[in-house]
Amino acid sequence: MNLQSYNDQDLVKVYIAGNENGLQELLRRHKSKIYTSIYLLVKDQYLAEDIFQDAFIKVINTLRSGRYNEEGKFLPWVMRIAHNLVIDYFRREKRTPIITSADGMDVFNTLHFYDESAEDKMLRDQTHKDLKAMIHLLPDEQKEVLLMRHYADLSFKEIADLTDVSINTALGRMRYALSNLRKMLKTKEMTYKG
Repeated sequence: MNLQSYNDQDLVKVYIAGNENGLQELLRRHKSKIYTSIYLLVKDQYLAEDIFQDAFIKVINTLRSGRYNEEGKFLPWVMRIAHNLVIDYFRREKRTPIITSADGMDVFNTLHFYDESAEDKMLRDQTHKDLKAMIHLLPDEQKEVLLMRHYADLSFKEIADLTDVSINTALGRMRYALSNLRKMLKTKEMTYKG
């Protein structure tokens, strides 16, 4: 049977019915897009391969247990699983994104002073820690867009596709994230002055 002419939904049914070739064809069809989306986020080949494998283990377990019900939306469903695994990885690693200013400079690096005194260095280190802590306080959707935009350097279209929302929603989440960071910074400055 030539499975290449089947749509994703039919291939899922073929696999659930016990024919491994259904999953093989789905993998052949979508592997590159799924792997690339993971790699763009983690920027590490081996880590991307590990997360890709974890995603397909979840896919297989869900299909075998009969819990799959994403009618006709196989690829977005797998992308969501992979994307969630990447976010879990960043949370576990507590890695913080690089935040760039409008001219493309890393905000943390612009805080570097050439003839920096011990006091300046302490202040810079504290600012790094404060900003990282503030990013971790953001709501998940906002933190996610911030990580994907500044750490993984994804476009808002790519972010929208990966998170299964409109571009406007992704842009809005970014606006809220930056607004919330500004508010937190203001509160922090008031605390220092007070």
